[in-house]
Amino acid sequence: MNLLLYGAPGSGKGTQANMLRDRFGIPHIATGDMLRAEIQAGTPLGLEAQPILARGQYVPDDIMIGMIRNRLGKPDCAGGFIIDGFPRTIPQAEALDVLMHELGCSLDRVLYLKVDVSELLQRLSGRLVCPTCQRTYPPSTAACASDGTPLVQRDDDKAEAVRPRIEIYLSKTVPVLEHYRGAGIVSEIDGRGTITEITGRVLAAIGENGRFHA
Repeated sequence: MNLLLYGAPGSGKGTQANMLRDRFGIPHIATGDMLRAEIQAGTPLGLEAQPILARGQYVPDDIMIGMIRNRLGKPDCAGGFIIDGFPRTIPQAEALDVLMHELGCSLDRVLYLKVDVSELLQRLSGRLVCPTCQRTYPPSTAACASDGTPLVQRDDDKAEAVRPRIEIYLSKTVPVLEHYRGAGIVSEIDGRGTITEITGRVLAAIGENGRFHA
C-alpha cells in the first residue's frame, strides 16, 4: 500500500501517518522530520535548509526529490510506504510520478486532510514539539508524554513564519491535488474533530480490505 498523506501545515498529517504506520506496518516518510534531522546533524543539506525553513519557505525541489529518491530505494519501502509532506509543488509531483515508474510501483491513494485556514493558523501558532520524538503538543504543555523531554517551539511555527507557510501552501500546494484528481486517487477527509474521529475517516477512505473510497 503506497499512500500520500496530504494537507496544509497543522492539518494533522503526522499524527495520522503514525497511526497508518503502526496499523499497516509500512514506513512513514516525513520530509519535514528528514530535513530537521539534517539540520540537527549539521550536514551541508541541513545548513542550506535551516534558514529557508525558518522563513517559512520551501526547500528547493532538487533537494527534496533527491531525499525522496534515496528513501524510497531502501528495502523497508518494498512493501509500501506513507509519504507525508511531499510533493508540495507540481514539479515535485511530476518528479514523483517518474520515480514511481522507475521503481515499478504507483500511489494507491492520496489522503487529503482538509482544514480551514483560520483553524490552521490557530493550531500552528503556539504549538510545541518534542525535540526527541517530534510529537506535537498544544501550548502550555511542559514535557513530552512519551519520554519526558522539555518541549520547544519550532522556528517555522513561530508567529512570523506561520502565515507565510499557509500562504505558500495555498498558492503552490493546493494545485497538486488537481494533478492527482486526474488519476482518480484523491480522498478528501474532514480534518476537524478529535484524533479518533479523524482516524476513523482516514481508515474508512482506505478500507480495511484494501478497497479505496473517494
